[in-house]
Amino acid sequence: MKARHLLLAIAITAIWGANFSVIKLGLTSVDPFILAGIRFTLCALPAIFFIAKPDVPWRYIVGYGLVFGIGLWGVVNLGIQSGLSAGIASLVLQFSAFFTILLGSWLFKESISRFQYAGMGLALCGLLSIVSIVDGTVTTAGLTLVLLGAVAWSAANVINKKAKTTQVFAFLVWSSAFSPIPLFALDYAVNGSTGYSALVNQLDYRAVLSILFQVYPNTLFGYWVWNSLLKRYPVSTVAPLSLLVPVFGLFGSAMIFNETLSLNKIAAVVLIVSGLGVRLYGQRVVSALLKRTDRCPS
Repeated sequence: MKARHLLLAIAITAIWGANFSVIKLGLTSVDPFILAGIRFTLCALPAIFFIAKPDVPWRYIVGYGLVFGIGLWGVVNLGIQSGLSAGIASLVLQFSAFFTILLGSWLFKESISRFQYAGMGLALCGLLSIVSIVDGTVTTAGLTLVLLGAVAWSAANVINKKAKTTQVFAFLVWSSAFSPIPLFALDYAVNGSTGYSALVNQLDYRAVLSILFQVYPNTLFGYWVWNSLLKRYPVSTVAPLSLLVPVFGLFGSAMIFNETLSLNKIAAVVLIVSGLGVRLYGQRVVSALLKRTDRCPS
């Protein structure tokens, strides 16, 4: 990978990691579902008028919009509001990689390798490390909600796989159009008009910056750049860089909210990122070592 493309990819992972702290800033004055609803409204509009519908059936566009918008980001927003720190949320959400493996095994009869099992084992140890944190940055409700968000993300990945679209950016824009109305309706069903009254009376510059950051650098620009890199380079070159997202997530939370990086949190990062690394690279590393051993003279 060229140096400028590597730096660009790292910048995107930094944006995605910082986004969790940016979401938390927005939640100080905007309800979780409303915040997600505004985000996806601006992801769809006005771009949808200039980008052709992707050549996939409507059920995939609608399904992805509902799962990605409500099941993932609506629920993650709620989890952060429920007391889970932005840094821990960015880390826990990485469990979607393992839930995707399990869903793929169930739906597509894909076999699970011993390296994937090992990766899941390491990640579960990391989750236990998170559960043991007692500094107020982890709540049972928040942790449960973000784990549910990770399940939703894996379901969104399955929908994306079944759609088989190469028009990823158009797919994102058009599917975003189906997230806002259910999100706004959910907030009204739960909170009545309270959230909308607060939006009018309490909206501040932090919420506005939070929304703009989530829409443009994080979603539209981030996904456009990432998928452009995936077209230019092998997935095996680009995908591992996403392991930096929780690292930047914790760093951003420490910088913005003074979140303490305790030994348990560092252990959780090491274990979960290592689990993801084993999942991605375990087979290749062992194969490379075996080839090198075969080449060595006896």
